[in-house]
Amino acid sequence: MLACLGALALAAAAAPAADTPPPAPAGSTSAFDQVLQLLAARRHGRVSYSEVQQMAMLERPLSSSGELVYQAPDHLEKRVLAPKPETLILDHGVLTAQRGQRTRVLSLRDYPQVVPFVESIRATLAGDRAALEHYFRAQFEGDVDRWTLRLVPTDASVAHTVQEIRIAGERAAVLMVEIRLVDGDRSLVTLGPEIPP
Repeated sequence: MLACLGALALAAAAAPAADTPPPAPAGSTSAFDQVLQLLAARRHGRVSYSEVQQMAMLERPLSSSGELVYQAPDHLEKRVLAPKPETLILDHGVLTAQRGQRTRVLSLRDYPQVVPFVESIRATLAGDRAALEHYFRAQFEGDVDRWTLRLVPTDASVAHTVQEIRIAGERAAVLMVEIRLVDGDRSLVTLGPEIPP
């Protein structure tokens, strides 16, 4: 479930918006803060993605692809197109999973161990450094043009499952997200270009 939620939350910053403001002048804020400002300026996005999940219990990795959609401040969709159609929607703390004629609705309030993880990704997309650092130790590398953010959980309930999340991007474009779990399982999401409306 954590890998699904992580991938679901990526659409917000997947490609640079035409109206993205320039970063603050060098020296006035850190590159990390500049990237957060660029991410916060994104109000919506729709991109293609591919995901590979490697799990010890499976003989070979699971691959999927589809679209990710974001509408600020907290509406996120993961539309799986292959291998089987499925839609995951996170809206105001409620996760809805649709596959064929089956629909399942979960409130994140019922899964307190997941809330810090989801909230921290939301905080990244919202450019909210204080909220992000409430749950994660954030290590930023690079500059505004090419950067990597490594998130290590500080919340014990998340750290019990998630080893780290690595997000790589360029300016306001997230290009890759890797979620590594403590048990060795991992999910790698590669984001494609923005899909026009």
